Amino acid sequence: MDSPHLIAIMGPTASGKSQVAEAIANQLNAAIINADAFQIYRGMDVGTGKSPNRARYQLLDIRNPNQDFGVGEFVVLAAGLLHEHFQNGKSVVICGGTGLYVRALVEQYDNLMPAPSLELRNQVSRLTFDEAVAQLQEKDSQSASTIDLKNEIRVKRALEKTLGGQSPVQFTIPPFQIQKVAIIPTPELSQQKIRQRTDEMIQNGWVSEVKDLLSKGYNGENPGFRALGYQAIAEYIEKGGNEEDLVNRIKVDTVQYAKRQRTWLRAEPNLIVYSETEDVLAATSHLH
Repeated sequence: MDSPHLIAIMGPTASGKSQVAEAIANQLNAAIINADAFQIYRGMDVGTGKSPNRARYQLLDIRNPNQDFGVGEFVVLAAGLLHEHFQNGKSVVICGGTGLYVRALVEQYDNLMPAPSLELRNQVSRLTFDEAVAQLQEKDSQSASTIDLKNEIRVKRALEKTLGGQSPVQFTIPPFQIQKVAIIPTPELSQQKIRQRTDEMIQNGWVSEVKDLLSKGYNGENPGFRALGYQAIAEYIEKGGNEEDLVNRIKVDTVQYAKRQRTWLRAEPNLIVYSETEDVLAATSHLH
């Protein structure tokens, strides 16, 4: 009997991944695992583009916006689910715009570190940028020579790994029939979809969603607020301004982000690329 399928649906933001993932899951009676770094957060629904069919997705709404979550945690949780589904002979569709999550899981990266303790993260966050660079160069010159020392987030994450002294996370994935496909619309179509979707998100209450999060004590410094648009909307709520300017700023930021996603996907191993959602569905229609 053939192994069940593991199909990863990749692509830039607003490319139609959820629609395709759900259609393929229907066809294969498959589970769907979320691989979007911000859809894991509760209460961040409109602005992260969660599907209306949220109950179908695993690893959705599993953290609060003030909690850290990273690729190391993702692969361990996702791999556990994959083993469970494989034992039951069930196919799985992975869907999400966080390319690193999908690549690390499917390519079985073996150098991912677990999240540092909150105490260590706070200790490193209190360092100035220059202090963090100096400590990294002193304690892990090899790491310091391979990362961008002008990027504060990367420097501090590397220092956390060095000071944490932890071993890489261990995980395996079962021998599914694996396929990675991406929907990559033309840049023109991508921009059009992003502008349209941003307008729809605003109409669907994105600003109210952020107000609600702020009223619960979350703020722009929280990890969840790194999701596109959330910090900009929080600033708009707290400081005022022009809503049209806000929406245009989010559109520009999202178009730039989609461009970076397309660049990332060009280096994705074993990826089959389509420009239309219909093409992906046609190409996977023979699977069972």
